[in-house]
Amino acid sequence: MAVNTEAEVKAIARYIRMSPHKVRRVLDQIRGRTYQEALIILEFMPYRACEPILKVLRSAVANAEHNAGYDRASLVISTAYADQGPRLRRFRARAQGRAYQIHKPTCHITIAVAPVEQ
Repeated sequence: MAVNTEAEVKAIARYIRMSPHKVRRVLDQIRGRTYQEALIILEFMPYRACEPILKVLRSAVANAEHNAGYDRASLVISTAYADQGPRLRRFRARAQGRAYQIHKPTCHITIAVAPVEQ
């Protein structure tokens, strides 16, 4: 199964309030699979990260259909990664007037799909 990487179409979701480490765990499972296989995997995985990933995947496929004219049955996930976004910094009150910093991570999810060469 040869994938045409020059014909990639991508979608990006930015500032997702989730750790990139946890998102990558799910992306590793769908990378290199067909669109139909990825949908089934994401539907039944028990992780919270599946919801935004599914949204980005559907957006990438819609972009491929509308902008490049590809058939959704022939699309494969060629690239999928999660980069770290800015951290939200919050403070938790502690004993004796101290304050501990709490980091709330965000991430940017990028998924690219490409048609399979027969």
